Amino acid sequence: MEREPMSSDDRPEAAAAAAAESVQEQPQPLEWRFAQVFGERAAGEDVQEVDIISAIEFDKSGDHLATGDRGGRVVLFERTDSGDSASRRELEGQDYPVARHPEFRYRTEFQSHEPEFDYLKSLEIEEKINKIKWCQTTNNALFLLSTNDKTIKYWKVTGQDLNHVARCRRVYAHAHDYHINSISNNSDGETFISADDLRINLWNLEISNQSFNIVDVKPANMEDLTEVITCAEFHPTHCNTLAYSSSKGTIRLIDLRQSALCDNHAKLFEEHDAPGSRSFFTEIIASVSDIKFARDGRYILSRDYMTLKLWDLNMDSGPVATFQVHEYLRPKLCDLYENDSIFDKFECCLSGDGLRVATGSYSNLFRVFGCAPGSTEASTLEASRNPMRHQVSNPARPTRTLTSLTRAVRRGGENTSVEANGNSYDLSTKLLHLAWHPTENSIACAAANSLYMYCA
Repeated sequence: MEREPMSSDDRPEAAAAAAAESVQEQPQPLEWRFAQVFGERAAGEDVQEVDIISAIEFDKSGDHLATGDRGGRVVLFERTDSGDSASRRELEGQDYPVARHPEFRYRTEFQSHEPEFDYLKSLEIEEKINKIKWCQTTNNALFLLSTNDKTIKYWKVTGQDLNHVARCRRVYAHAHDYHINSISNNSDGETFISADDLRINLWNLEISNQSFNIVDVKPANMEDLTEVITCAEFHPTHCNTLAYSSSKGTIRLIDLRQSALCDNHAKLFEEHDAPGSRSFFTEIIASVSDIKFARDGRYILSRDYMTLKLWDLNMDSGPVATFQVHEYLRPKLCDLYENDSIFDKFECCLSGDGLRVATGSYSNLFRVFGCAPGSTEASTLEASRNPMRHQVSNPARPTRTLTSLTRAVRRGGENTSVEANGNSYDLSTKLLHLAWHPTENSIACAAANSLYMYCA
């Protein structure tokens, strides 16, 4: 049946209804509040290098949280409020609104990695945990992968209350010549990948003495090297698809079904520089430090030094949204290069519903942006008991569009602060690591040795 054309009298009402519906669908900005802190230090208390948190990861259920530190330890936390249904029903019967948030408690910790020495290369290998990834839970036992620069370990944690035992089930070693920057579990529950600057390897969880090289960007002559791998992650539901980012700001999507060695990408995501805009720092600040798939697998979030970018897998002409994080630091790039801050690698995360993204900054600040179409939500929070005290008067709004290697020799510097945008930013207190709860608006982030949690 043919649809009748809309009369001129109907159009205004229909447009108004559509506009009202659009306004109703627009999510309201979140009001963040402090929830918990673990390892809070007193004013003036020194922080030991080994205690600084270097990795944070929720499991898929959101009931467990793991952190790793520079001393090679893994600390596990578990949720305590998820089974509190009786008390919740009582609260819901009251006349005032229920303000609930995930509550966690310390569960256990174990030494995952120790300092090592590579005698072949006369090189000391740090024990610092680079990444942690949760694996599938079986028979009430927890499983997770942890890695330092060279060695990946597969852990099983059993027990209840105060009696917990962590056992190393497997060690995956001697497969990387360069520092491991990423590990990622496959949705098949059987395999995972590990990535360094030049290669990505595919492992079976049950086989520790063999891996398959699936990406190799090493040129025949290392003098021809112009790009390195910075991060790699499996698609959350398609077991044959993974993405990896590079020091040139690109993201490549590859299909494992195409060939054993994935030299050719299925899709390339990049944003071209405006003519005449390149400088000495262009490639350095374009280097992608982290990528994350949205939970539904439709989008990829990437973080470079200056921005967050949201990419639609169905549209490789450019990011669908760009969020300015460090634009105020652009006039200070020379100073940031001199003191190495320009090489800092900030992580990023997405909310489980895909409506918001977050990333860290200096002075222990982190930013939360709304990424729904039309959203102007942009919050600046501090990792402290008073997260809202550093609100900016004119937050950077997202820009919506439809369209030199980071391993360079670094030079040290004494400056630990920078003046920009009318404020002073402490470069020594940087919030590099954070994670968003998979089903609720709750963020865990690391400020040195302290783990802060916020909810909305």
